[in-house]
Amino acid sequence: MVISVALRAPHGGRVIPFRRSLSASHGSQYFPLQRSYLYVPATSDRLLAKSLSFDIPPDIVIYDLEDSVPPSAQDKHNARRRLCHFLNSIPPDKVPTPKRVAVRVNDVTTPFFESDISEILKSPAVGTLVLPKIHSTEDLDHVSCAIHEHSTSSCPPRIVASIESACSVWNLREIVQWKSKFGAQKGGQLGALLFASEDYCADTSVVRTTSRQELLFVRSQIVIAAKASGLEAIDMVCIDYKDSGYLRDECEDARRLGFTGKQVIHPAQVEIVNATFLPTEREILRAAKIIHRMDAAYASEKGAFGLEAEDGGKEMIDAPMLKQAKNTIRLARAAGLEIPKVS
Repeated sequence: MVISVALRAPHGGRVIPFRRSLSASHGSQYFPLQRSYLYVPATSDRLLAKSLSFDIPPDIVIYDLEDSVPPSAQDKHNARRRLCHFLNSIPPDKVPTPKRVAVRVNDVTTPFFESDISEILKSPAVGTLVLPKIHSTEDLDHVSCAIHEHSTSSCPPRIVASIESACSVWNLREIVQWKSKFGAQKGGQLGALLFASEDYCADTSVVRTTSRQELLFVRSQIVIAAKASGLEAIDMVCIDYKDSGYLRDECEDARRLGFTGKQVIHPAQVEIVNATFLPTEREILRAAKIIHRMDAAYASEKGAFGLEAEDGGKEMIDAPMLKQAKNTIRLARAAGLEIPKVS
């Protein structure tokens, strides 16, 4: 059985309908979708409670103990206590899977880090730790030691490293190759890179513009480093949360660069982010045609074929395009989108 959902138009314009399987309403057996990462401050009981019942749920909720909490020791303590109480008192029928729950702790240089880690890791609901201000592998080693000391789970949390300084970018090669000396099961495993654009600009004196050209190099570097090591790449926050057109444009830009998801700071941003980081109806149809036609080409002992283009021309399709098509279909299936039959 299928129902209609909204998918973005190929060029970021009109939203078009597509079909989605009811049996795959939130990911599937293939792999979990990780498109939208919504920050929820741990300073408000109301916002914490609301995070369990969003009209359009994000793929991952990041409960925040860092920037959204005032810097005083008392405020940090109160936020940590509030979040831990919330995580441990979620009604059984509303408990999300750990893959959908993340916590951003305070960075390793603060006096709050150790308490954040020791308390948060007591909750089986948390599947991901977002680590701010990861400048080098030494920071990850520090995090791993804390996980090893405090984790009681057989599956330590996935680590998301926040890239937010010139030093972070300079050390990207070493960061993405990092492995815990305790092993992944006891010391944690790096799963994604996250770009903190405003922190990066503050550190490097980059002047932000709406064109984003000044960030093209660093964003590309993050994607390349992440993909080279099999990690997810999470794009920056769009701080103008009321301009849906600009958000859509920024999402399209991120997807073209190779990012797999995006941070969001308001629930109203989730729908656009989720829709943008899926293939369009046209892309899915093209991918299905490529796979079908390539099977026929291989059966005829051919390694390539010509595919009619929309403008009347012909595209030469071979192995790299087949790989792209399979990736498109894999993502569509993870979202529960119906794959058209082609002949």
